Amino acid sequence: MAQAAAPHAEAVATGITGNLTMAIGGAGAALGVGMVGSKAVEAVGRNPGAFGNILTLGIIAMALAEGLGIIAYLGGF
Repeated sequence: MAQAAAPHAEAVATGITGNLTMAIGGAGAALGVGMVGSKAVEAVGRNPGAFGNILTLGIIAMALAEGLGIIAYLGGF
């Protein structure tokens, strides 16, 4: 009976590890996107004339942060 439970326990432990990895990666990506957006709005408030440049850099930075979240998601499988 103990041997039959061992493969199941290993599968459960592997699933928990993968889910935890995806959760941490997703949370990190969400925090990164939020911080970039917050700072971009703050920068536009301080210098409205640089709106276009700030928007471009903000979109690039958000895409990179989301890319890391997607990599963490795919790495969890």
